[in-house]
Amino acid sequence: MKGIHLDRYERLLLAKRDELLAGTHRALLTGGRAEGHGGDPTDRAAEETQTALQVHLSQSDSHLLRAIEEALARIRQGTFGVCDACKRPIAEARLKTVPWTRLCRDCKEQRSLKAS
Repeated sequence: MKGIHLDRYERLLLAKRDELLAGTHRALLTGGRAEGHGGDPTDRAAEETQTALQVHLSQSDSHLLRAIEEALARIRQGTFGVCDACKRPIAEARLKTVPWTRLCRDCKEQRSLKAS
């Protein structure tokens, strides 16, 4: 892949990483504010649901952050944009949509079908 394209993908990945880190930082700053307040059972249930959702989102964000870091490493190693499974180039349209992907569309679909 050409250097100019790699710069564009690196910028996309860094922007997404910064967005996720900012969201994580905000969640950490505001996460415990409601704790310790009584409230009625409905309020407590809503708080527990919100906390569970925040934990789930945080786990998803950490997986995505790891994938972004791995994609940035592939840029540095010169293997970005190459499918891990079939070793063919990943389509530009897929990379624009999911720049942290490791698989081309066909290999991703095959893995999804096998997992079903």
